[in-house]
Amino acid sequence: MISVLHFSTADNDGGSGRSAYRIHQGLRRLGHRSAMLVGTKVTEDPDVETVHGGGWRRTADRIAEEASRPLGLQYQWYPSQRRILRHPWLQRADVIQLYNTHGGWFSHRLLPALSRRAPIVWRLSDMWAVTGHCAYSGACERWRTGCGACPDLDSYPPLARDTTAWLWRAKQRAYASARLTIVAPSSWTERIARESPLFAGRAVYRIPNGLDLSVFRPIERGVACEVLGLDPRPKTILFLAQVAGNNPRKGTQYLEAALQRLSPEFRLLVAGRDVAWWKGRVPQTVATLGPLRDDRLLAAVYAASDVVVIPSSVENMPNTAIEAMACGRPVVGFDAGGMRDAVRHNETGLLVRTGDVDGLAASVELVLGDEGLRARLGAAGRARAEAEFDAAVEVRRFVELYASLR
Repeated sequence: MISVLHFSTADNDGGSGRSAYRIHQGLRRLGHRSAMLVGTKVTEDPDVETVHGGGWRRTADRIAEEASRPLGLQYQWYPSQRRILRHPWLQRADVIQLYNTHGGWFSHRLLPALSRRAPIVWRLSDMWAVTGHCAYSGACERWRTGCGACPDLDSYPPLARDTTAWLWRAKQRAYASARLTIVAPSSWTERIARESPLFAGRAVYRIPNGLDLSVFRPIERGVACEVLGLDPRPKTILFLAQVAGNNPRKGTQYLEAALQRLSPEFRLLVAGRDVAWWKGRVPQTVATLGPLRDDRLLAAVYAASDVVVIPSSVENMPNTAIEAMACGRPVVGFDAGGMRDAVRHNETGLLVRTGDVDGLAASVELVLGDEGLRARLGAAGRARAEAEFDAAVEVRRFVELYASLR
Protein backbone atom coordinates (compact mmCIF):
# COMPACT_ATOMS: atom_id res chain seq x y z
CA MET A 1 0.00 0.00 0.00
CA ILE A 2 1.21 3.50 -0.91
CA SER A 3 0.20 6.61 1.03
CA VAL A 4 -0.26 9.70 -1.16
CA LEU A 5 -0.93 13.28 -0.08
CA HIS A 6 -2.34 15.54 -2.81
CA PHE A 7 -2.18 19.35 -2.88
CA SER A 8 -4.80 20.95 -5.12
CA THR A 9 -6.57 24.29 -5.41
CA ALA A 10 -9.86 22.45 -4.90
CA ASP A 11 -11.31 18.98 -4.73
CA ASN A 12 -13.68 18.23 -7.58
CA ASP A 13 -14.01 21.80 -8.84
CA GLY A 14 -12.44 23.13 -12.02
CA GLY A 15 -10.56 20.99 -14.52
CA SER A 16 -7.46 20.48 -12.40
CA GLY A 17 -9.41 19.93 -9.17
CA ARG A 18 -11.71 17.39 -10.78
CA SER A 19 -8.72 15.52 -12.21
CA ALA A 20 -7.05 15.54 -8.80
CA TYR A 21 -10.15 14.21 -7.08
CA ARG A 22 -10.57 11.42 -9.63
CA ILE A 23 -7.00 10.26 -9.04
CA HIS A 24 -7.58 10.46 -5.27
CA GLN A 25 -10.71 8.30 -5.60
CA GLY A 26 -8.98 5.86 -7.94
CA LEU A 27 -6.12 5.30 -5.50
CA ARG A 28 -8.56 4.50 -2.69
CA ARG A 29 -10.41 2.04 -4.90
CA LEU A 30 -7.14 0.20 -5.44
CA GLY A 31 -6.57 -0.02 -1.68
CA HIS A 32 -3.99 2.75 -1.33
CA ARG A 33 -4.16 5.50 1.27
CA SER A 34 -4.98 8.89 -0.24
CA ALA A 35 -5.72 12.30 1.26
CA MET A 36 -6.01 15.84 -0.07
CA LEU A 37 -5.04 19.25 1.31
CA VAL A 38 -6.78 21.93 -0.73
CA GLY A 39 -7.35 25.66 -0.94
CA THR A 40 -11.14 25.23 -1.22
CA LYS A 41 -13.09 22.14 -0.16
CA VAL A 42 -16.33 21.42 -2.05
CA THR A 43 -17.03 17.76 -1.17
CA GLU A 44 -17.96 16.07 2.11
CA ASP A 45 -15.02 13.68 1.79
CA PRO A 46 -13.40 13.11 5.22
CA ASP A 47 -10.06 12.51 3.50
CA VAL A 48 -10.03 16.12 2.26
CA GLU A 49 -9.12 19.16 4.38
CA THR A 50 -8.26 22.76 3.63
CA VAL A 51 -4.62 23.71 4.12
CA HIS A 52 -5.57 26.40 6.61
CA GLY A 53 -8.13 24.44 8.61
CA GLY A 54 -10.69 27.26 8.60
CA GLY A 55 -11.45 29.92 11.19
CA TRP A 56 -8.78 32.46 12.06
CA ARG A 57 -6.17 30.52 10.06
CA ARG A 58 -8.14 31.11 6.88
CA THR A 59 -8.36 34.81 7.74
CA ALA A 60 -4.60 34.94 8.37
CA ASP A 61 -3.89 33.45 4.94
CA ARG A 62 -6.18 35.99 3.30
CA ILE A 63 -4.43 38.85 5.08
CA ALA A 64 -1.06 37.56 3.92
CA GLU A 65 -2.35 37.31 0.34
CA GLU A 66 -3.83 40.81 0.38
CA ALA A 67 -0.67 42.31 1.88
CA SER A 68 1.66 40.72 -0.68
CA ARG A 69 -0.45 41.36 -3.79
CA PRO A 70 0.34 45.10 -4.25
CA LEU A 71 4.06 44.28 -3.94
CA GLY A 72 3.96 41.67 -6.69
CA LEU A 73 5.10 38.97 -4.25
CA GLN A 74 3.01 36.24 -5.75
CA TYR A 75 2.36 33.36 -3.32
CA GLN A 76 5.54 33.77 -1.28
CA TRP A 77 4.29 33.00 2.23
CA TYR A 78 1.14 31.95 4.10
CA PRO A 79 0.71 31.32 7.84
CA SER A 80 -0.87 27.94 7.01
CA GLN A 81 2.55 26.68 5.87
CA ARG A 82 3.36 25.83 9.49
CA ARG A 83 0.17 23.78 9.80
CA ILE A 84 1.00 21.93 6.58
CA LEU A 85 4.44 20.90 7.83
CA ARG A 86 2.97 19.57 11.08
CA HIS A 87 -0.01 17.84 9.49
CA PRO A 88 -0.28 14.09 10.27
CA TRP A 89 -1.17 13.34 6.64
CA LEU A 90 2.20 14.71 5.60
CA GLN A 91 4.02 12.63 8.21
CA ARG A 92 2.62 9.37 6.81
CA ALA A 93 2.99 10.25 3.10
CA ASP A 94 5.15 8.08 0.86
CA VAL A 95 4.55 10.45 -2.07
CA ILE A 96 3.36 14.05 -2.34
CA GLN A 97 1.44 14.98 -5.48
CA LEU A 98 0.88 18.57 -6.62
CA TYR A 99 -1.66 19.83 -9.13
CA ASN A 100 -2.66 23.46 -9.67
CA THR A 101 -0.89 25.33 -6.86
CA HIS A 102 -1.57 28.95 -7.84
CA GLY A 103 -4.57 30.86 -6.56
CA GLY A 104 -3.48 32.27 -3.22
CA TRP A 105 -3.40 29.24 -0.93
CA PHE A 106 0.00 27.54 -1.35
CA SER A 107 3.60 28.72 -1.64
CA HIS A 108 6.11 26.89 -3.81
CA ARG A 109 8.75 27.97 -1.28
CA LEU A 110 7.46 25.00 0.75
CA LEU A 111 8.74 22.51 -1.84
CA PRO A 112 12.20 21.89 -0.34
CA ALA A 113 10.73 21.21 3.13
CA LEU A 114 7.99 19.00 1.69
CA SER A 115 10.42 16.96 -0.38
CA ARG A 116 12.48 16.21 2.73
CA ARG A 117 9.40 14.26 3.90
CA ALA A 118 8.64 12.49 0.61
CA PRO A 119 9.35 12.74 -3.13
CA ILE A 120 7.11 15.17 -5.02
CA VAL A 121 5.22 14.40 -8.21
CA TRP A 122 3.96 17.57 -9.89
CA ARG A 123 1.14 17.06 -12.38
CA LEU A 124 1.12 20.21 -14.46
CA SER A 125 -2.26 21.83 -15.08
CA ASP A 126 -0.91 24.79 -17.07
CA MET A 127 2.34 26.79 -17.52
CA TRP A 128 2.44 28.61 -14.18
CA ALA A 129 5.19 26.40 -12.74
CA VAL A 130 7.64 27.53 -15.46
CA THR A 131 6.79 31.24 -15.82
CA GLY A 132 7.34 34.39 -13.81
CA HIS A 133 3.64 34.73 -13.04
CA CYS A 134 1.19 33.62 -15.73
CA ALA A 135 -0.70 30.36 -16.26
CA TYR A 136 -0.54 30.65 -20.05
CA SER A 137 2.15 32.73 -21.73
CA GLY A 138 0.52 33.01 -25.15
CA ALA A 139 3.09 34.13 -27.71
CA CYS A 140 5.56 35.27 -25.03
CA GLU A 141 8.72 33.13 -24.78
CA ARG A 142 10.38 34.90 -21.83
CA TRP A 143 9.77 31.85 -19.62
CA ARG A 144 12.69 30.23 -21.48
CA THR A 145 15.18 32.87 -20.33
CA GLY A 146 14.06 34.09 -16.92
CA CYS A 147 11.07 36.37 -17.62
CA GLY A 148 11.26 40.08 -16.80
CA ALA A 149 9.82 42.96 -18.86
CA CYS A 150 6.50 41.12 -18.83
CA PRO A 151 4.25 42.10 -21.76
CA ASP A 152 1.03 41.12 -19.98
CA LEU A 153 0.89 41.62 -16.23
CA ASP A 154 -2.90 41.32 -16.35
CA SER A 155 -2.75 37.73 -17.61
CA TYR A 156 -4.09 35.33 -14.96
CA PRO A 157 -2.91 35.27 -12.25
CA PRO A 158 -2.25 39.02 -12.55
CA LEU A 159 0.58 41.01 -10.99
CA ALA A 160 0.41 44.57 -9.65
CA ARG A 161 4.01 45.26 -10.72
CA ASP A 162 6.63 43.56 -12.83
CA THR A 163 8.47 41.28 -10.43
CA THR A 164 8.47 38.41 -12.92
CA ALA A 165 12.25 38.05 -13.17
CA TRP A 166 12.53 37.87 -9.37
CA LEU A 167 9.62 35.43 -9.12
CA TRP A 168 11.14 33.21 -11.83
CA ARG A 169 14.44 33.08 -9.92
CA ALA A 170 12.58 32.35 -6.66
CA LYS A 171 11.03 29.31 -8.34
CA GLN A 172 14.43 28.28 -9.63
CA ARG A 173 15.87 28.36 -6.10
CA ALA A 174 12.94 26.43 -4.62
CA TYR A 175 12.98 23.74 -7.31
CA ALA A 176 16.75 23.29 -7.07
CA SER A 177 16.39 22.11 -3.47
CA ALA A 178 13.40 19.83 -4.03
CA ARG A 179 12.96 16.26 -5.24
CA LEU A 180 10.63 16.83 -8.17
CA THR A 181 9.24 14.49 -10.81
CA ILE A 182 7.06 16.11 -13.46
CA VAL A 183 3.91 14.62 -14.99
CA ALA A 184 2.32 16.17 -18.07
CA PRO A 185 -1.23 15.24 -19.11
CA SER A 186 -0.62 16.34 -22.73
CA SER A 187 2.15 16.48 -25.31
CA TRP A 188 1.95 20.27 -25.10
CA THR A 189 2.75 20.44 -21.37
CA GLU A 190 5.32 17.66 -21.79
CA ARG A 191 7.18 19.72 -24.38
CA ILE A 192 7.07 22.85 -22.21
CA ALA A 193 8.32 20.95 -19.15
CA ARG A 194 11.22 19.45 -21.11
CA GLU A 195 12.17 22.85 -22.57
CA SER A 196 11.90 24.82 -19.31
CA PRO A 197 15.22 25.77 -17.67
CA LEU A 198 13.47 25.49 -14.30
CA PHE A 199 12.94 21.75 -14.80
CA ALA A 200 16.32 21.02 -16.35
CA GLY A 201 17.47 17.52 -15.36
CA ARG A 202 14.06 16.52 -13.99
CA ALA A 203 12.33 13.37 -15.14
CA VAL A 204 9.20 14.18 -17.16
CA TYR A 205 6.43 11.64 -17.80
CA ARG A 206 3.22 11.91 -19.78
CA ILE A 207 0.10 10.44 -18.15
CA PRO A 208 -3.18 11.43 -19.87
CA ASN A 209 -6.31 12.26 -17.89
CA GLY A 210 -8.65 9.40 -17.07
CA LEU A 211 -12.41 9.03 -16.62
CA ASP A 212 -14.82 6.57 -15.03
CA LEU A 213 -16.12 5.16 -18.29
CA SER A 214 -19.08 3.53 -16.54
CA VAL A 215 -20.32 7.05 -15.71
CA PHE A 216 -19.19 8.91 -18.81
CA ARG A 217 -20.87 6.75 -21.43
CA PRO A 218 -23.31 7.16 -24.30
CA ILE A 219 -26.90 7.80 -23.17
CA GLU A 220 -29.94 8.11 -25.42
CA ARG A 221 -30.34 11.80 -26.17
CA GLY A 222 -34.08 11.92 -25.55
CA VAL A 223 -33.65 10.41 -22.10
CA ALA A 224 -30.94 12.94 -21.23
CA CYS A 225 -33.10 15.85 -22.40
CA GLU A 226 -35.98 14.57 -20.27
CA VAL A 227 -33.72 14.38 -17.19
CA LEU A 228 -32.58 17.98 -17.77
CA GLY A 229 -36.03 19.29 -18.69
CA LEU A 230 -34.94 20.26 -22.21
CA ASP A 231 -36.94 20.14 -25.43
CA PRO A 232 -35.24 17.36 -27.46
CA ARG A 233 -36.12 18.84 -30.86
CA PRO A 234 -33.54 21.63 -31.42
CA LYS A 235 -30.03 20.64 -32.50
CA THR A 236 -27.91 21.55 -29.47
CA ILE A 237 -24.41 23.05 -29.21
CA LEU A 238 -22.79 22.56 -25.81
CA PHE A 239 -20.23 24.95 -24.35
CA LEU A 240 -18.93 24.05 -20.89
CA ALA A 241 -16.23 25.75 -18.80
CA GLN A 242 -15.54 26.51 -15.17
CA VAL A 243 -16.12 30.19 -16.06
CA ALA A 244 -18.40 30.06 -19.09
CA GLY A 245 -19.09 33.76 -19.59
CA ASN A 246 -16.67 36.36 -20.98
CA ASN A 247 -13.64 34.07 -20.76
CA PRO A 248 -11.13 34.96 -23.53
CA ARG A 249 -8.83 31.97 -22.87
CA LYS A 250 -11.77 29.61 -23.24
CA GLY A 251 -12.68 31.42 -26.46
CA THR A 252 -16.08 32.88 -25.60
CA GLN A 253 -15.43 35.73 -28.04
CA TYR A 254 -14.79 33.26 -30.87
CA LEU A 255 -17.83 31.17 -30.06
CA GLU A 256 -20.04 34.25 -29.88
CA ALA A 257 -18.82 35.35 -33.32
CA ALA A 258 -19.27 31.86 -34.76
CA LEU A 259 -22.83 31.61 -33.46
CA GLN A 260 -23.70 34.84 -35.29
CA ARG A 261 -23.00 32.89 -38.50
CA LEU A 262 -25.23 29.93 -37.59
CA SER A 263 -28.95 29.31 -37.79
CA PRO A 264 -31.09 30.68 -34.95
CA GLU A 265 -32.91 27.33 -35.00
CA PHE A 266 -30.02 25.72 -33.15
CA ARG A 267 -29.84 25.84 -29.33
CA LEU A 268 -26.84 26.82 -27.23
CA LEU A 269 -26.52 24.94 -23.95
CA VAL A 270 -24.03 26.56 -21.56
CA ALA A 271 -22.81 25.18 -18.23
CA GLY A 272 -20.47 26.73 -15.66
CA ARG A 273 -20.18 30.03 -13.84
CA ASP A 274 -21.40 33.35 -15.29
CA VAL A 275 -23.65 31.63 -17.84
CA ALA A 276 -26.07 34.57 -17.81
CA TRP A 277 -23.47 36.46 -19.87
CA TRP A 278 -24.76 34.59 -22.95
CA LYS A 279 -28.35 35.75 -22.70
CA GLY A 280 -29.23 38.05 -25.59
CA ARG A 281 -25.76 37.91 -27.15
CA VAL A 282 -26.42 35.26 -29.82
CA PRO A 283 -29.35 34.57 -32.18
CA GLN A 284 -29.93 31.06 -30.83
CA THR A 285 -32.06 30.11 -27.85
CA VAL A 286 -29.75 29.84 -24.84
CA ALA A 287 -30.30 27.23 -22.11
CA THR A 288 -28.10 27.60 -19.06
CA LEU A 289 -26.88 25.40 -16.23
CA GLY A 290 -24.68 26.41 -13.33
CA PRO A 291 -21.42 24.75 -12.26
CA LEU A 292 -21.66 20.93 -12.43
CA ARG A 293 -19.78 18.78 -9.92
CA ASP A 294 -21.84 15.59 -10.17
CA ASP A 295 -20.34 13.40 -12.89
CA ARG A 296 -23.59 11.59 -13.66
CA LEU A 297 -25.41 14.86 -14.21
CA LEU A 298 -22.50 16.06 -16.31
CA ALA A 299 -22.70 12.93 -18.46
CA ALA A 300 -26.39 13.66 -19.04
CA VAL A 301 -25.50 17.18 -20.20
CA TYR A 302 -23.10 15.81 -22.80
CA ALA A 303 -25.72 13.27 -23.89
CA ALA A 304 -28.30 16.04 -24.39
CA SER A 305 -26.02 17.80 -26.88
CA ASP A 306 -25.35 17.11 -30.54
CA VAL A 307 -21.89 18.69 -30.68
CA VAL A 308 -19.49 19.97 -28.01
CA VAL A 309 -17.52 23.11 -28.90
CA ILE A 310 -14.12 23.91 -27.36
CA PRO A 311 -12.94 27.24 -28.83
CA SER A 312 -10.06 27.78 -26.37
CA SER A 313 -7.09 29.82 -27.57
CA VAL A 314 -4.80 27.56 -25.52
CA GLU A 315 -5.45 24.32 -23.64
CA ASN A 316 -3.60 21.66 -21.70
CA MET A 317 -5.63 18.43 -21.87
CA PRO A 318 -9.25 19.57 -21.51
CA ASN A 319 -11.48 17.25 -19.53
CA THR A 320 -14.35 18.55 -21.65
CA ALA A 321 -12.93 16.92 -24.79
CA ILE A 322 -12.40 13.46 -23.35
CA GLU A 323 -15.67 13.54 -21.39
CA ALA A 324 -17.58 14.42 -24.56
CA MET A 325 -15.84 11.63 -26.48
CA ALA A 326 -16.54 9.10 -23.73
CA CYS A 327 -20.22 10.08 -23.96
CA GLY A 328 -20.20 9.52 -27.72
CA ARG A 329 -20.46 13.18 -28.68
CA PRO A 330 -18.32 14.77 -31.42
CA VAL A 331 -16.03 17.67 -30.53
CA VAL A 332 -15.36 20.77 -32.63
CA GLY A 333 -12.58 23.05 -31.46
CA PHE A 334 -9.40 24.92 -32.14
CA ASP A 335 -6.18 22.99 -32.67
CA ALA A 336 -4.55 24.53 -29.58
CA GLY A 337 -2.26 23.15 -26.88
CA GLY A 338 -3.03 19.50 -26.11
CA MET A 339 -6.34 19.32 -27.98
CA ARG A 340 -5.02 17.00 -30.67
CA ASP A 341 -3.95 14.49 -28.01
CA ALA A 342 -7.66 13.89 -27.46
CA VAL A 343 -9.40 14.95 -30.65
CA ARG A 344 -8.26 13.36 -33.89
CA HIS A 345 -9.38 15.49 -36.81
CA ASN A 346 -12.19 13.94 -38.85
CA GLU A 347 -12.02 10.82 -36.67
CA THR A 348 -13.38 11.84 -33.25
CA GLY A 349 -14.15 15.46 -34.05
CA LEU A 350 -13.09 18.43 -36.16
CA LEU A 351 -10.17 20.77 -35.41
CA VAL A 352 -9.68 24.17 -37.02
CA ARG A 353 -6.92 26.76 -36.88
CA THR A 354 -6.98 28.75 -33.64
CA GLY A 355 -8.97 31.95 -34.07
CA ASP A 356 -10.61 30.87 -37.35
CA VAL A 357 -14.21 31.88 -36.60
CA ASP A 358 -15.46 31.03 -40.08
CA GLY A 359 -13.88 27.59 -39.85
CA LEU A 360 -15.36 27.03 -36.41
CA ALA A 361 -18.86 27.99 -37.57
CA ALA A 362 -18.59 25.87 -40.72
CA SER A 363 -17.42 22.83 -38.76
CA VAL A 364 -20.24 23.11 -36.23
CA GLU A 365 -22.76 23.50 -39.05
CA LEU A 366 -21.31 20.49 -40.88
CA VAL A 367 -21.60 18.23 -37.82
CA LEU A 368 -25.11 19.40 -36.95
CA GLY A 369 -26.28 18.91 -40.51
CA ASP A 370 -25.01 15.36 -40.99
CA GLU A 371 -26.45 12.70 -38.68
CA GLY A 372 -24.18 10.01 -40.15
CA LEU A 373 -21.09 12.11 -39.49
CA ARG A 374 -22.20 12.75 -35.89
CA ALA A 375 -22.69 9.03 -35.34
CA ARG A 376 -19.31 8.13 -36.86
CA LEU A 377 -17.38 10.75 -34.88
CA GLY A 378 -19.23 9.89 -31.68
CA ALA A 379 -18.56 6.15 -31.96
CA ALA A 380 -14.88 6.71 -32.71
CA GLY A 381 -14.63 9.09 -29.78
CA ARG A 382 -16.03 6.49 -27.40
CA ALA A 383 -13.61 3.87 -28.74
CA ARG A 384 -10.67 6.22 -28.25
CA ALA A 385 -11.77 7.04 -24.70
CA GLU A 386 -11.89 3.32 -23.89
CA ALA A 387 -8.40 2.82 -25.33
CA GLU A 388 -6.64 5.90 -23.90
CA PHE A 389 -8.62 7.66 -21.17
CA ASP A 390 -9.79 5.02 -18.69
CA ALA A 391 -9.36 6.21 -15.08
CA ALA A 392 -8.14 2.78 -14.01
CA VAL A 393 -5.28 2.98 -16.53
CA GLU A 394 -4.37 6.51 -15.40
CA VAL A 395 -4.22 5.53 -11.73
CA ARG A 396 -2.17 2.39 -12.44
CA ARG A 397 0.35 4.54 -14.30
CA PHE A 398 0.64 6.85 -11.30
CA VAL A 399 1.04 3.91 -8.91
CA GLU A 400 3.86 2.53 -11.06
CA LEU A 401 5.54 5.95 -10.98
CA TYR A 402 5.14 6.24 -7.21
CA ALA A 403 6.67 2.78 -6.69
CA SER A 404 9.71 3.77 -8.74
CA LEU A 405 10.34 6.77 -6.46
CA ARG A 406 10.19 4.98 -3.08
